[in-house]
Amino acid sequence: MSVNITFLGGAGTVTGSKYLVRHGAESLLLDCGLFQGYKPLRLRNWSRLPVAPSQIDAVVLTHAHLDHSGYLPLLVREGFSGPVHVTSGTRDLCRILLPDSGHIQEEDAAFANRHGFSKHAPALPLYTRQDALDCLPRLKAVDLDKIFQPIPGWKATFSTAGHILGAASVLLEVAGRRILFSGDLGRPDDLIMNPPANAPKADTVLIESTYGDREHPKEDVLGELAPALQRLAKRGGVAVIPVFAVGRAQALLHAIHQLKLRGDLPTSLPVFLDSPMAVHTTHLFEQHLGEHRLSKKEAQALTHCATMVSSTDESRALANRHGPMVILSASGMATGGRVLHHLAHYAGNHRNMIILTGYQAPGTRGATIASGAKSVRIHGRDVELQAEVVQLQSASAHADANQLLAWLRTMPGAPDQVYVTHGDLGASDEFRKRIKHELGWRATVPEHGSTWPT
Repeated sequence: MSVNITFLGGAGTVTGSKYLVRHGAESLLLDCGLFQGYKPLRLRNWSRLPVAPSQIDAVVLTHAHLDHSGYLPLLVREGFSGPVHVTSGTRDLCRILLPDSGHIQEEDAAFANRHGFSKHAPALPLYTRQDALDCLPRLKAVDLDKIFQPIPGWKATFSTAGHILGAASVLLEVAGRRILFSGDLGRPDDLIMNPPANAPKADTVLIESTYGDREHPKEDVLGELAPALQRLAKRGGVAVIPVFAVGRAQALLHAIHQLKLRGDLPTSLPVFLDSPMAVHTTHLFEQHLGEHRLSKKEAQALTHCATMVSSTDESRALANRHGPMVILSASGMATGGRVLHHLAHYAGNHRNMIILTGYQAPGTRGATIASGAKSVRIHGRDVELQAEVVQLQSASAHADANQLLAWLRTMPGAPDQVYVTHGDLGASDEFRKRIKHELGWRATVPEHGSTWPT
C-alpha cells in the first residue's frame, strides 16, 4: 500500500505549510500553518480542508511560527482530537503564540467593526484566544533525536533545524518509506541559534526554499545595523523595527546590546520591545540553555537590554516620547499587531526610520514598504511613507540557497525524490534547477492541493 503526500500549503508560497501524509486509512498532518500575505492566500484560511479534521490521526509540528502552527486552533475547533507532537521549545512557544494570535485576530476584527472599514458586517476573527487555549492540551513534547510513534506503527524523529527556539527537521518512517521534512532551516552562522544538524538518509525529501534563489551578503547584522542606528541617533529620530516575536526580536535585541557593549551605539539610546509575545519569548531563552548559542549571562541580558512593554496603555504612551529611540514590535512583515500603530504614527516623518529585518512575503505591508512605495495602507487609510527605509540583508533566520544545498549534501545518499516547498514560485523553481544540475537528483515544485507519491 503506497504512501502519498498532499500539499495543502507551503507549495508555491512561503506560508500556510501543511503536508498531509496518507497510508491506507491513516493520515498525519505535518505542520499546520496559517496563510499570510496576498489576500487570495489569506482567504484559504477560511476554506475547508479537503480532509475532515476528525479524520486526521495526528499532527507533527516542525516549529512554532504561525505559518507552521497557526491553523491548529481552527483544526481542533473543527473536530481534530488527536495528539500534536512537538519539541519542548515549540510547545513553550505555541503556548505564547497561539493565544496571542487569537487575541490579535479578535482585536483586529473589533477595530475593523469600530471604524467600519471591513466589507463584512460584522468582521469576525478566524478563531479566538479561547479557541487557541483549547488546543494547547493536545501538544505532546518529545526530545530531539528520540524516536516516537505519532501513529501506531509510524516512527518519527526530530533533529535540530536552527532557525528559532525548538525548530526541528522531521524524519518520518512509514510502510518502509523514509520521508524527511526540512522544516525551516536556520543558518549555520546564525547570531543566536545553533546550526542545523546533518540530514539523515531518506527516500523522499521536502525542503524549504525561502531563499532558494539568493545568497546572504558577507556582512553580518552588526555591520549593517550599526550605521543605520548611528544615523538615527544623530538626528534624534525614532526607528520602528517590525520583528517576528520569536527569533528575530531576540536576535535584534542581542545585536543592539552587542553594539552598545562595543561602543558603536550610545548606551543611553532607549530601546523598547513592544510585544507581549516577544517579551514572553525572550524569557524562554534562559529556560532552554544549550538549544542556542547564548550563555546564561547573555540570555539574561536579553531581558534587561530593552524596556519590556506589555500593556496597551504602555504601548500607546510611546507615542508621547521624543526620539532618539528604537521600537521593536510585532509582526515582522507588518501584517498585524501593535507595529501597525507605530508605523502609522512615525512613518510620515523623514527623521524617523523603518528597519525591515528579513524576508517580506509578497502582498504584505512589509513588502510594500520595501518596494519604495510612497504610502502604505494601515487600518483603512493610506499612510505616507517619509521615514527612511532600511532593509537588513543579513538578519534572516533562513538558510540561503548555498546553505540549503550544503545541508542536502550532508545526506548519506541520494533520495529518490525531492519536493521543493515553502518558497515563492521563482525561488522554489530556481532551487529545483540547482538540485537537478548540481546534485543530479530528481526535484519537483508541487502545486497547491496536488498529491504526490513518496
